Amino acid sequence: MTNHKYSRIQMPEQPADVRVRNFFEVPLGYTADMAMVEAERCLQCRKPGCVDGCPVNVDIPTFLGQVTKGDFAAAARVVKRTNALPAVCGRVCPQEMQCELKCILGKKSEPIAIGRCERFVADYVRENKLTEQPAKATSNGKRVAVVGSGPSGLTVAGDLVLRGYDVTIFEAFHKAGGVLVYGIPEFRLPKDIVETEINGLRELGVKIELNFVVGKMATIDELFKQDGYDALFIGVGAGLPSFQGIEGEDLGGVYSANEYLTRANLMKAYRFPEHDTPIARGRQITVIGGGNVAMDAARSALRLGAETVKIVYRRGRNELPARAEEVHHAEQEGVEFQLLTNPVKYISGENGMVRGILCERMQLGEPDASGRQRPVRIEGSEFELETDCVIIAIGALANPLLTKTIDGLGLNKRGYIVTNEQGRTTHERIWSGGDIVTGAATVILAMGAGRIAANDIHEYLSGNNKVW
Repeated sequence: MTNHKYSRIQMPEQPADVRVRNFFEVPLGYTADMAMVEAERCLQCRKPGCVDGCPVNVDIPTFLGQVTKGDFAAAARVVKRTNALPAVCGRVCPQEMQCELKCILGKKSEPIAIGRCERFVADYVRENKLTEQPAKATSNGKRVAVVGSGPSGLTVAGDLVLRGYDVTIFEAFHKAGGVLVYGIPEFRLPKDIVETEINGLRELGVKIELNFVVGKMATIDELFKQDGYDALFIGVGAGLPSFQGIEGEDLGGVYSANEYLTRANLMKAYRFPEHDTPIARGRQITVIGGGNVAMDAARSALRLGAETVKIVYRRGRNELPARAEEVHHAEQEGVEFQLLTNPVKYISGENGMVRGILCERMQLGEPDASGRQRPVRIEGSEFELETDCVIIAIGALANPLLTKTIDGLGLNKRGYIVTNEQGRTTHERIWSGGDIVTGAATVILAMGAGRIAANDIHEYLSGNNKVW
């Protein structure tokens, strides 16, 4: 019988004073007993809102039911039916805004820790070598190209290879994984876990071409005509850094979060001197922005030796777009928050290096188009913030490197690809999804878009729904 008397099981984690100087994972994960007790809280609803809240529609009640029985391999199989990257999603998905938000227990107490249970079963089968590959259809003779090996591209590849398609992923970097390897730090998502998930796709037959820049080394037309691909999915993300356009952004010591995190993560700067990748190592680091990327940059800077790290954000605490857990961890580790504060100018010191930021205080006014209260400057509130390194983390834009080479591909005014609800672009036989369509969003939303596109690619190439 399901027992509801337990409160939500908290996940053990490294103490803040220990983890702030290492790059090991912060949350340590559930034990088997913890996962079983937590899963027993599930009400096994007849109409589970949690499933509707999951962008890839994991059968959450069934997988939790298997966890309560201690059959963790069966639980992992249930998750893997619709989620190609469960160990990743269990760590970085904003469950509190998706599946857990729809959990009925959350109305009176705390929702089931769905993400933590998902992480546990994925880790359990990997660590105990119990991973089972799903059944794969026989080859249907059709070929699909996937541009980009981030969450949406990996999902498309995983779904279609199981349906008998010959799938090749083209990745511009020397490592597959997209934002999972260049953007998210090791202490939040260990890279060996990402590599294990990707190797699982390779074992299913997905081919991955690394160091291959589509649009330069081969055009889309060449992939279709010369290489004989029947369909193509674009999942290149939003990797172009965004800046504010204020004075001093060209000073030495001012970096985009894209560059900073790519150096730290993909290029292994955090493993100095084993890897001698140069990276900014200021004493007083300031991060501009309030999202998950800002938290990642700030927490990485502390681990790389900064004496102080400040986050400057123009709205208040309630408006921070980062996950509450990431904000909490950053504060525990000593990151300082300068809220309702906006940079006006970066101030030059010796040799063209940044030495400070001229800021102004803000107050919240009427809601803007995003629904959040608009920040309004307070006259005469300027002050100077001392710093020797600035990391700008205010979002990313669409990189035009690929899209500008494709005739007839519809883009919106911000350069993102226009698609319909199935992921179809305005160019026949090309689908797209993830951040290159929506702008910077979450891993699981990109995976959800990949799943929808994969379903439609299959329908189209099977001879159904051929009208473009």
